[in-house]
Amino acid sequence: MMVAMMLPSAAPMILLFSSVAKRASRPGSTALFVSGYILVWGGFSVLATLMQWQLTQIGLLNGMRANSQMLAGLLLLVAGIYQLTPAKNACLKHCQSPLQFVIGHWRPGPRGALSMGLQHGGYCLGCCWALMALLFVGGVMNLAWIGGLAAYVLIEKLIPQWRYFGLVSACLLITAGAVLLGFPVS
Repeated sequence: MMVAMMLPSAAPMILLFSSVAKRASRPGSTALFVSGYILVWGGFSVLATLMQWQLTQIGLLNGMRANSQMLAGLLLLVAGIYQLTPAKNACLKHCQSPLQFVIGHWRPGPRGALSMGLQHGGYCLGCCWALMALLFVGGVMNLAWIGGLAAYVLIEKLIPQWRYFGLVSACLLITAGAVLLGFPVS
């Protein structure tokens, strides 16, 4: 599911990589690049599944969604604050500029393609991990929530001229988190 959410936002990078690899006569390179990207998100998915299992065991999740207002508030707060960090911006910059990434990270051969896929997946993960943690807030299997997060990631990566998009979303996430933490429901 995580890969299905993240691959569409990586499409511009994959298409550019494929075009450059074809010109460089590197058959199969695109599959290796995508494999590296999927490996990163697959690893994150394993960690998220382990976290989901642990949080369910201690009673903070009902298996698919936070049943703790405190956990939901903290996740929203963390995601909002992370939106404002230099690390988020640095990773997002790599995701928003496929051409710059290819120019700056090009590695020849099959190992190079896999390495580039791993690197790009790492930047993408660095950009989006906190947003993906919000799946625990809205529901891991809630299709509307999944679609909303996937659309958000796509917009964030494809429309970099929306400078204030991240700032507004950060403020909304921080506010929502603070409200949940500040006004517990009995």
